[in-house]
This record gives sequence, structure tokens and C-alpha cells, in this order.
Amino acid sequence: MKTITTHFINGKFVESKGKEILDLINPSNKKIIGQVTLGNEEDARDAIRAAKEAFKAYAKSTLAERIHYLQQLHDAIAARADEHIAIRAKEYGGVYLHSQASVSGAAKVFLNMKKSLSEVPFHKKLGQAEVMLKPVGVAGLITPWNAAIFMICNKVAPALAAGCTVVIKPSELSALQTQLLLECFDAAGLPPGIINAVNGRGDVVGNELTTHPDIAKVSFTGSTAVGKSVMRNAAETVKRVTLELGGKSAHILLDDADLEKAIPFALTAGFMNNGQACIAGTRVLVPEHRLADVKAAFRKAVPNLKVGNPTDEDTVVGPLVNEKQYNRVQSYIRKGIEEGAEILIGGEGHPEGLEAGYFVKPTIFVNVTNDMKIAREEIFGPVLAVITYKNEEEAIRIANDSVYGLQGWISTTDPERGKEVADRIEAGIVMVNQLYDLYNDAGVPAGGYKQSGIGREFGVYGIEEYLQTQAIFEK
Repeated sequence: MKTITTHFINGKFVESKGKEILDLINPSNKKIIGQVTLGNEEDARDAIRAAKEAFKAYAKSTLAERIHYLQQLHDAIAARADEHIAIRAKEYGGVYLHSQASVSGAAKVFLNMKKSLSEVPFHKKLGQAEVMLKPVGVAGLITPWNAAIFMICNKVAPALAAGCTVVIKPSELSALQTQLLLECFDAAGLPPGIINAVNGRGDVVGNELTTHPDIAKVSFTGSTAVGKSVMRNAAETVKRVTLELGGKSAHILLDDADLEKAIPFALTAGFMNNGQACIAGTRVLVPEHRLADVKAAFRKAVPNLKVGNPTDEDTVVGPLVNEKQYNRVQSYIRKGIEEGAEILIGGEGHPEGLEAGYFVKPTIFVNVTNDMKIAREEIFGPVLAVITYKNEEEAIRIANDSVYGLQGWISTTDPERGKEVADRIEAGIVMVNQLYDLYNDAGVPAGGYKQSGIGREFGVYGIEEYLQTQAIFEK
């Protein structure tokens, strides 16, 4: 069992001043695998102080220096990729293929920022003025448990590229994953104070980051409810805010969709990361006249999805993160039944033989209407709601009838038609017939509409979230 008692502050692992201890549990078997000592407000203030002091020099660093640091961070993470994958399975239940992509993506995002830096107009002449882009200051980064290593790196990389220093508040449920990542950050050899991290609860350490006057920018990924609280706190000192929040993404199967491809695609989009993904396509919209064929295709495909040990390379769905999340998903399944939806596959309880962990039966509801709770709220588990539509206009209306707008999905045999429909979907990203690799070096922006968030991540768009403009007039 691993015990973590330190935070990473000013280039060193320092003992926690907070004393609360949290057990870390393997969701596959419910056994305690570690403990973490949680920080308090004083730990957070120490980290903020270190970041503020380091910002004085780092804000003036050259692009060449930042590029060097980004490369060092990539190399340090990539060197321990297998360890990251293994601890993600043990602490979180992440299945091998998703963990492999997530860890690889976490390292690649630093290379993405290297490339994107050359595309940022840090200096621009406008008439008699020189317009400059400057780092906003110390950034507070608050990350979730469902993609710990990637979410941290996806915020650290653009902040450092912009010239900001950071204080990270990772999820306390991901302490083992975070500890390994912090060891990589330490090995990268950056000057002290540029990267700092404090384990702790959101209502303690997170609250300190969102209210402290020396934090100039907050980037938060998590639930919409908590995101609203972050925004309220940040308003008191008028902080810059980026929010990547919840989703209830629609996956429209157009009437020309090839079900041999569309159904496996819908399952991949809906059940990714054990269903614990804000971008998951959990509302599957199908033509009314094709419902029988869709149901038959799901019945054929779902039993072939392996649910089980996340370390097995052929496992598709692993356990949920903890008991709280397991109970939450079970309550939504019961609610769906109460509302009159029909369970096509799955249902309450554990899959047979997997009672020892927080495993959920992959569940598909049919006869769902878009006003049901299971169609409107983010469940965060392997549960799909199949909703029928009469025509394309109705499909688009249903897809957009949501407080969320993070992502959309479309299956069609006509890519041009798919693109036309995508243009009418209220979401930050729409995938047509594919799972786009957000980890590549293209720098495509990601972020939400409506209550799915504010701001964008990745590439130049992500770096600009950490920059502010200054115009200097000269005669």
C-alpha cells in the first residue's frame, strides 16, 4: 500500500500541513491500495506564494526556453508510460486501450503546445501601436478524476506555453496517478515554482484557488454544478475563467446510416472510459421506422463487449470509480424504469461474476422521450438512451433540446449531408462517422456551448486563454 503525505511546492515534495487522510480504493475489488494526506488552505497558500514568486522570472522567459521545458515534460511522461497505464487501471479502473490513448495524449499535448507557440502572434503592429500578448499570471488548475493525467497535462501545457506558472488541485481520488505524474514533472527539471500541486478537497483547496487574489486565472474541468460555483467565486476578484463542464451529447443516426458501422460506433462513443466521459454520446437518436433494426443490432453487438478486468487488453468496459458513482448510476437506471423507459439490454446490479467491484451492466434504454431524466441529466456511466425521431428536422431539434452543448455525433453514409447536419448542432465539437484524435498535433479547439462550459482548450486557442493584451502607442 502506498502512502502519500506530500504536496509538490516550489520544486520540492513537502509534507502536508493538512492532516485529513483519505483511503484510495481499487474499484475492481474494493480493496484499499493507498492513502493520501489532504492539504488545507495553508498548503494552497504556500503553493500560490511559490507560483507568484516564480512568475516574476518565468513571465519573461523566451519562447525557446518554454519550448525546451515543454519537450522535457513530454519526455519525462513518455518515459514512464507503462507505469501510468498500470496505475490508472489500479486506482481508477481505466481499461487498457483508453488508458493507452489517454497517457499518450497527455505527453503529446506538450508537443502540440511546442508547435502552437509558433502560431501565436505575441507581437503585432497596428497603426502607431504595438499590441502584445502577455501571460495573465498564476493559474489555478482544478481537474477531475475521470481522466486525471490527461486533464492535468492539458491545462499545464498551454499555461506554461503562455508564460504562466500554475497551482494544480487534482482530484483527491486520483492521488496515486497524480503522484506519478508529479514525479515526472520533477524529473523534467523546470525551475522551482513553475509547477505546484496540492492534494485536497474542492471545498478546501479548490475554494482557496478560486477566491485567492493572487490567482489570476482558473481553469476547471468537472460538473456543471461545481463549475457554476467556481465562476461565482472567481467573479469576486474578476479572474479569467475556463470551464469544461458536463454533457449529454446526442448521437444522430441518420436514416441512411449503415447499422453495421453505426451501432459499434454508437457503443464506442457512449461507453468510452467506462461511460465516465463528459463527451460521451449517451442520447442515441434513431429514425422511428428503423427502430426494430436498431434494437436488433444492439442486441447483437452489446454481448460482444467484454466487461471486466481493466488490465486485460480486450476489456471494453471496466468498473466505475467508486461506490458513490456506482450507486448514482444504479439510481438513474431505476429512475429510467420508473419513468416508463424500457430496458433493452442490461439493467440494475452487477454483471454476473463481477460482484466484487463497482461494475455496472452496460445498459441500453429504448422508448425514451427527451423529457425523461435519463435523457436530460449526465449519468456518467455505461447507460445509453435511445430516442426515436420522425425526420431530420426533428432529430436536430431533439439534439439541441438540452442545457448542454459539449459534443455531438453523427452517423451517415453521406459525409456531406453529415456535415450539413453537424453545422446545425449546438455543440463545441461534432464528430461525423469518426472518433477524432484530440491528442494529435492539429490544435483543433475543444469546449462547450451553453452550460457545457466557457473558453476553449488545445492549440493556439488553448494558449490564448492564458494571455492578455497590452497596446503600447509610440510616436
